[in-house]
Amino acid sequence: MSDSMPEPGTAAGTAPGSGAEDPAAGTPLDPVAPAPLGVVRTPTGNAGVDAGLERLADADHLPADGHIEVYEDVHRGLRETLTALDAGPAPAPVPAPMPSYDNRS
Repeated sequence: MSDSMPEPGTAAGTAPGSGAEDPAAGTPLDPVAPAPLGVVRTPTGNAGVDAGLERLADADHLPADGHIEVYEDVHRGLRETLTALDAGPAPAPVPAPMPSYDNRS
């Protein structure tokens, strides 16, 4: 087409394929608005790690300057989870000694 006429399906003053419009909704997109990255989070089976992965989803809805708080929170949680793994299970209680019945008088 010519320079004076935008191509069909594009807004005036935008390049074709620039993503200036949401094709599904037909509404203009805000190029600086937070947008999900679409990263798939596969559960690990460890409750602490899985909670951290779910917490990362919160960053999808925040502007970039809000990501650091989420990342630090997830990092703290992962460190706590790893520390708990290093500590291992608590030792079993030691049974009380059996009384001796060898007392002969």
